[in-house]
Amino acid sequence: MFNRLISLVAAVCMAAAIHALAQQQFVWSIDAGSVFENREGDDYYSPDQTITFTRLSPEVGISLLGGKHRIMGGVSWYQPLGNGWKGYKLSPTVYYSYVSPSWRISLGMLPRTQLIEQLPTVLMSDSLRYTEPNIRGALIQYLHRSGFMELALDWRSLQTDTQREAFSVYFHGRWNPTWALWLGGRLQVNHLAKTSNPTPDQNVNDDITVNPYVGLDLARFTPQLDSLTVRAGIMLQLERDRGTGAWQKPYGLIVDATAEWRFLGIDEHLYVGKNLFPLYPKYGSLLNMGDPNYQAKVYSRTNVRAYIFRNQFMNLYASLDFHYTPDAFTFWQKIALRVYIDNDLWSDRRNKVAHSQYLSRYY
Repeated sequence: MFNRLISLVAAVCMAAAIHALAQQQFVWSIDAGSVFENREGDDYYSPDQTITFTRLSPEVGISLLGGKHRIMGGVSWYQPLGNGWKGYKLSPTVYYSYVSPSWRISLGMLPRTQLIEQLPTVLMSDSLRYTEPNIRGALIQYLHRSGFMELALDWRSLQTDTQREAFSVYFHGRWNPTWALWLGGRLQVNHLAKTSNPTPDQNVNDDITVNPYVGLDLARFTPQLDSLTVRAGIMLQLERDRGTGAWQKPYGLIVDATAEWRFLGIDEHLYVGKNLFPLYPKYGSLLNMGDPNYQAKVYSRTNVRAYIFRNQFMNLYASLDFHYTPDAFTFWQKIALRVYIDNDLWSDRRNKVAHSQYLSRYY
């Protein structure tokens, strides 16, 4: 009887394995882009500089059981222009993903583009977004017709003799009670620990961001525009250097507005409040990954952009970005290209509407 049971279990497992192998599919994707960005103005919070780079991020893998399960591997190659091979950075991409109508789960080293909404600049600056393309840990997402939730764990730095341990936990949720109104919030926890053999002046540091917000979609009231959205919320920051033991609790108001008409767009971002990053002069982006302009009590960023070319595979745009604080004014000029294609897009390349999500700007 026992031998028959073992044989039955083995037969069932073999049948399941054969069934899974029969449904496997070779899958691939290529994500490529290039940025030219010239930053000029008052050298107060960040240096004047010109950033030019190209990135190539290919992936290959196996899809199982109708695409619900995937095992993917690849690399993200960041290469500054004008310096030969020098200054390049290779970021490994290896992850498992599960996809269903309601859930998406990825574990490993996965592209940051899998986020439903990219991190705002208060949580990740443009410079870090350029050089840190992957989440190193886990991403769990729940999707519903009335909103979404996503939770990410990013292990930013492994503890070694020379490298401090650092990780961040990010949560974002949004609920749409009506077609024009949405409520949401973000929570991010950054942790900066010590090296494995710390010096006496090293301390453990904490950085917590809380951002509840409310948003409005006003496109129906402005038929002349293709889109018009406004979002406003409170930004509360909790920071502590455990060497001093005291929590600092700066806060302020953040307002975002975006409008688009045909190939033109404008984004206005305004922060008013206290210095959100009081520990930035000491730890910089090791602790505070956001734009250093948030050290100002008033910060306005206005982006005026024009799409040069865009379809389901390619997005090329130019923008003029104006950054104002009471202490400094900077002016950025940018041209950014992103090209994305995978096996699904290629097989359905004539369906331009179904894949419109790839028109989003990543850089």
